[in-house]
Amino acid sequence: MRTAIVWFRRDLRLADNPALAAACATHDRILALYIHAPHEEGGWAPGAASRWWLHHSLASLQAELQRMGVALHLRLGDSLAVLQELIRECGATSAYWNRLYEPAAIARDAGVKSALRNEGVEVHSFNAALWREPWQIETRECGPYRVFTPYWRALREQLGKPKFLPAPTVMRGVPVAGGLPLEALGLLPDLRWDAGLASSWKPGEQGAGEWLDIFADDAVGDYANARDLPARHGTSRLSPHLHFGEISPRQIHRRLADRAAATDARRRPDLEPFLRELGWREFAHHLLYHFPQTPTVNYNSRFDGFAWSADSEALQERWQRGRTGVPLVDAGMRELWHTGWMHNRVRMIVASFLCKNLRQHWLHGARWFWDTLVDADLANNSLGWQWVAGCGADAAPYFRVFNPVTQARKFDPEGHYLRRWLPELAQAPLPLLHEPWNDPALLRSSGYPAPMVDLAGSRDAALVAFREMRRDERRDED
Repeated sequence: MRTAIVWFRRDLRLADNPALAAACATHDRILALYIHAPHEEGGWAPGAASRWWLHHSLASLQAELQRMGVALHLRLGDSLAVLQELIRECGATSAYWNRLYEPAAIARDAGVKSALRNEGVEVHSFNAALWREPWQIETRECGPYRVFTPYWRALREQLGKPKFLPAPTVMRGVPVAGGLPLEALGLLPDLRWDAGLASSWKPGEQGAGEWLDIFADDAVGDYANARDLPARHGTSRLSPHLHFGEISPRQIHRRLADRAAATDARRRPDLEPFLRELGWREFAHHLLYHFPQTPTVNYNSRFDGFAWSADSEALQERWQRGRTGVPLVDAGMRELWHTGWMHNRVRMIVASFLCKNLRQHWLHGARWFWDTLVDADLANNSLGWQWVAGCGADAAPYFRVFNPVTQARKFDPEGHYLRRWLPELAQAPLPLLHEPWNDPALLRSSGYPAPMVDLAGSRDAALVAFREMRRDERRDED
């Protein structure tokens, strides 16, 4: 009987899984395999929050496969060595997987594919994570896009009626010895700080579908407005499910399109604002593929001369703990620590505060988000931090400095978000909730800290640094 290995990575689902569907269609038996190999991640092994999610997502996939009569074989070690060993043991003639787009994964997969093919094994890889591959959207000059809006126009023109593959109805596994229990991968924290994550999320394909149903039924119609309000569930909250491949953009697009088509025309939701956000995710992968250095290097090299302040662990720690004395920044950082997630607008504000008010290098923030976000994604994380810092693609104006007080008044006008995450200020009157430093007695009684920097003065200092960078740049050109 023909046997194939299906190598699961960040495609932890049964539906719309091209590698799984192709293997089941052409082989009698499959070995479902997951290899935990953090040393192959090129310095970006999953952080603590991502490992927590991965553990539970794998548990969900195990259960779904078990219902189909197939075991999920778990291993630790070098991917190529594990694949070669299992190919020998089960007599597999083919290996199937879905593509990843991080630089280290691309290099690793190319080496694995070449080695297996040299040994006579058929290898097939597929796109399961994106609408279009990063190399499929090109400018008229056959180069990569560097600005989002024209990229989105080009991508949007290629998106027809969304289609996706159903989950296989029949699978037959192959027994192989040597698999590990899930706990042996060591993904969960030794000190169980994860209660907030467990109460906030349901990792796995089923959880992804439930969140999509909630969003499609309740929130997508008001997405353009509600997405900016951190106190409301106005966003999809699908980002971690997308990152781990528990759901695909094609599935999301199809569900929303079907929901819109079934709605009376007078109340039909406008899907474009949300689809555009999925397009931003695609743009991030497009940039990472074409500019693989951007997780650690300025996309815009002019920022190589920017005058960052000296690295300060003390400043960074107060920012990480949500003790900056600036309410919206602190609320966001505490939401992150408790739930492994942060509202998108608040992400921009806390990043702006770190990079521009504190003038700490954006990579410090990128590394902290990488460790604490359940949706930590190298493409999105790199693009987002560089965009806010001003050195990234499409970062116009690069000198923008978000004012966290103004942003809180505009997007959390009643203070519901601040009161939720800053319990020591929950009883403060609204004007003081936004600016508690105006009442020293409130700071003393609540224990809330005074601001670590003056917002106006630090903004001015950042703008001076931007002007000096431009002067130095012009001087070098002369």
